[in-house]
Amino acid sequence: MVESERVKMAAGEWYTCLDDELESLRVVARDAVFEHNCLPPRQRGNLGPGLRALLGNAGEGARIEAPFHCAYGFNIFLGDGVFLNAGCTILDTASVRIGKGTLLGPNVQIYCAEHHREPAGRQAGLEIAKPVEIGANAWIGGSAVILGGVSIGEGAIVGAGAVVTRDVAANTTVVGNPAHQVKRD
Repeated sequence: MVESERVKMAAGEWYTCLDDELESLRVVARDAVFEHNCLPPRQRGNLGPGLRALLGNAGEGARIEAPFHCAYGFNIFLGDGVFLNAGCTILDTASVRIGKGTLLGPNVQIYCAEHHREPAGRQAGLEIAKPVEIGANAWIGGSAVILGGVSIGEGAIVGAGAVVTRDVAANTTVVGNPAHQVKRD
């Protein structure tokens, strides 16, 4: 039996994103994101209804400011009180878990997909999905980029504009490109 591209994606295997089933899932996500981004703020509240229904989980008080973008939505799990500021993008080809009380600044980007290293593989749409986990009470500064396969510990701080390519220990601060640890004041 041949596995579907969605099953391969979920299993962390190489898959092609140029797939009708995956495209139909992305269309559902785009519709929910469009609704969220276009609703008047008082009507939208913390999350537009379509986006709330799409997410894997949205804890009590979780809020996503508009505009927002995600690839699938169902792989995003937000703890209680999580806040995503305007302009955040989550390419959730794998699980993205954000712990309670964590704050993401404007334009934070989380990329779970890694494209094939060979040009022919990229042209064929080959990707591999790697999860991202951010612990409780972390603070991710504006315009930070978090790559797939990264875990950020509880209470960690990621400085604005940092590019996180490897795990960040709990209660540490990282800055720069690539992100590296600095002493906390």
